[in-house]
Amino acid sequence: MSEINNPRAWAEKAEEDFTLAQSALRRKKPLIAGACFHAQQCAEKYIKALLVSKGADFPKTHDLLMLNNLCSEIGVFLEIDPMLLNNLADYAVRTRYPGEGPTLKDAKEAMETVKLIRVFARRFLGI
Repeated sequence: MSEINNPRAWAEKAEEDFTLAQSALRRKKPLIAGACFHAQQCAEKYIKALLVSKGADFPKTHDLLMLNNLCSEIGVFLEIDPMLLNNLADYAVRTRYPGEGPTLKDAKEAMETVKLIRVFARRFLGI
């Protein structure tokens, strides 16, 4: 099985992002943008792992709402507030460039959202 078609390979990559997001927030001076970016990446990879586990195709995208809708179409229901997914999805790009960035509160909320996705995905995948 190709790694790209292996849900556990996606989950391993997601875990790297989860660890990076947590580490970024635990620093004496938190790396807020980095934490938000890696939280989004973790969520994206876990959702893609769910899709891969069902043999579903998906486009190259950071759009968590679209990916969640694809999950719903194949009978995988995350049951997460779309607004939370939309907020998290925004960090895929917005945090990578100078300008108005997320706050510490935003980063903590991003972590809470990704934890919900992570718990669901790991259970679903039997990890």
